[in-house]
Amino acid sequence: MVARIDLPRLRSLLGTGAQLVEVLPTAEYADQHLPGAVNIPLKTLNPATTAALDRIRPVVVYCWDGL
Repeated sequence: MVARIDLPRLRSLLGTGAQLVEVLPTAEYADQHLPGAVNIPLKTLNPATTAALDRIRPVVVYCWDGL
């Protein structure tokens, strides 16, 4: 299921164990990302690169563009 969420909902999801995935390129992730986020660049997002994610826990995918 895909849904846009606001900051309070994000905090709630993370508080209950959701996984946070940043999809920007590795260099941009290294420069700045949310605490606890893992980096899976969008261009590499596929079953192999997401295999380490827990299939039971929710996944929040985000892209911080600085705007």
